[in-house]
Amino acid sequence: MSKIIKNNIILLIGLGIGMLVGFLYWNFIGCSTGSCPLTSNWFIMILYGGMMGGLIGNMMDEKIKKSKTKTNQ
Repeated sequence: MSKIIKNNIILLIGLGIGMLVGFLYWNFIGCSTGSCPLTSNWFIMILYGGMMGGLIGNMMDEKIKKSKTKTNQ
């Protein structure tokens, strides 16, 4: 389990930050009327933020791993 976390730490950090940003967006900016499908529900906004943060974290992780292998060669 520890090896999985160690290999995907940047992805997990991105996921956590995205979830936090999603919640903060819902709390401070979100739709107050309830007519907006994403921003009116806190749970959906946290999932969406986590998905976006995870995607960005995954892209960053791949770039970092490529640059490390490039410098080692």
